[in-house]
Amino acid sequence: MDTFYITTPIYYVNAKPHLGHAYTTILADAVNRFQSLLGKETFFLTGTDEHGEKILQASQEKGVEPETYVDEVSSQFKQIWPNLDVE
Repeated sequence: MDTFYITTPIYYVNAKPHLGHAYTTILADAVNRFQSLLGKETFFLTGTDEHGEKILQASQEKGVEPETYVDEVSSQFKQIWPNLDVE
């Protein structure tokens, strides 16, 4: 059986999800579903980058610890995909 792998960009959590995140994820999901319909075993991966100077700065601007900030924004990414019917 053929195998097909697709990933989205790694999304930075220095700000909440926006239209660009939705666009690339929906597109990757559509390509993944098409490959599955062709009979391929598919693997679709998306995720967030939770490290970096900009994330530290964003958390400081909000007045919260970086881990708390990252957990909050990262959870927004996880919650949005089912609402957009991304598998």
